[in-house]
Amino acid sequence: QVQLQESGPGLVKPSQTLSLTCTVSGDSITAEHYWWSWIRQPPGKELEWLGAIHAGGIDYIKPSLKSRVSISRDTSQNQFTLDLTSVTPEDTAMYYCARSTIISQRVDRTVYDPWGQGTWVTVSS
Repeated sequence: QVQLQESGPGLVKPSQTLSLTCTVSGDSITAEHYWWSWIRQPPGKELEWLGAIHAGGIDYIKPSLKSRVSISRDTSQNQFTLDLTSVTPEDTAMYYCARSTIISQRVDRTVYDPWGQGTWVTVSS
């Protein structure tokens, strides 16, 4: 059974960099043809796909966030990481990691499966 678990700070100050890690168990992040994504949901808003890293190491970031988002991985720990720079209160959200065989900026729960339980991040001074 594949499981994903997000971890990171629950509170970040404006202008700082948010770093979140997704630890994967039950599957290797380098195996097969999967994409490993970061998705967020601000309060009262829809799910937003941020970017993903492929099993082969290629990443793809949502174009509007390309200047602020980077995704990397540590294959020895079977983890992948989201870095979001220059955060503002608008980045306050529940952040999820998820697996898929394709990537789609329209977040469809039939495409992204499984998901981590999510981690809440507040951006505030």
